[in-house]
Amino acid sequence: MSNVNLTVDLNGLELKNPVTTASGTFGFGLEYKNYVDLDKLGGVMVKGTTLQPKKGNPTPRIAETPAGMLNAIGLQNPGVDHFINQILPGIKDKEFKTIVNISGNTVEDYAKLATKLAETEIDAIEINISCPNVKKGGLAFGTEADMAASVVQAVRAETSLPLITKLSPNVVDIAEIAQAVEEAGTDIISLINTLLGMKIDIERQEPILANKIGGLSGPAIKPVAVRMVYQVAQAVDIPLIGMGGISTVEDAIEFFLAGANAISVGTANFVNPEVTMEILEGIEKYLLEHDYEDINDIVGKAIG
Repeated sequence: MSNVNLTVDLNGLELKNPVTTASGTFGFGLEYKNYVDLDKLGGVMVKGTTLQPKKGNPTPRIAETPAGMLNAIGLQNPGVDHFINQILPGIKDKEFKTIVNISGNTVEDYAKLATKLAETEIDAIEINISCPNVKKGGLAFGTEADMAASVVQAVRAETSLPLITKLSPNVVDIAEIAQAVEEAGTDIISLINTLLGMKIDIERQEPILANKIGGLSGPAIKPVAVRMVYQVAQAVDIPLIGMGGISTVEDAIEFFLAGANAISVGTANFVNPEVTMEILEGIEKYLLEHDYEDINDIVGKAIG
């Protein structure tokens, strides 16, 4: 190994390297143990977790698109108690940071999840604010600054764990939302979540997804994600985890240069389960070839 430093400090959440896996694309980590040396990862954002078990949306709920995919899984998961009692014991001793992505339909849901997780051996909580707020007619928490802030405040009140807030790209002003969650107490921001999309079967003449609308991910959304990271990096003073369409080391480097302190790989894990290891090796090679000794030295270099 070289003397290149890959350690990143995300406002107190220290990762041994900046490569993490995006929630919903890597299971709870162990599902990839035959393909990836899990202990080499900086962090794993586990599958989205809710208060109660969820069966998810009816099928079909995945559709391939040019340079990406649509999904409408509906947060299928075994619930937070099952995660704490049955899954966490199998991953808590791994060397990666265990980051639990939480989702709720009310502010109270998020607070209860934070309370349950606060006393466990996880390393951080990622707040998914792309969820529908049932008290506001299904409008996603992440689409309004005040709603986004209210979720972060509620979670912050229940735990001292590092908080990551995952931003939705389906907004008018991503910087405004970022500033609101920073002020509300999040330690880190991750972005972006999926873009809303749709695919129609022209023979059946109806939407392919049973849910009709799904989340678009994959290489197709990377330019949008890079742009949003670039904007948010100049609007807040807290660290960023960039994600959205990363499938190569070149993609990852773009995010660092745009202002991300770490990156998360999502849909690419489905295509190439070894992609995180390839990106990790590629980052080190890039730094050496460009005479950098520290990954942190390239963060935000493209911001003029």
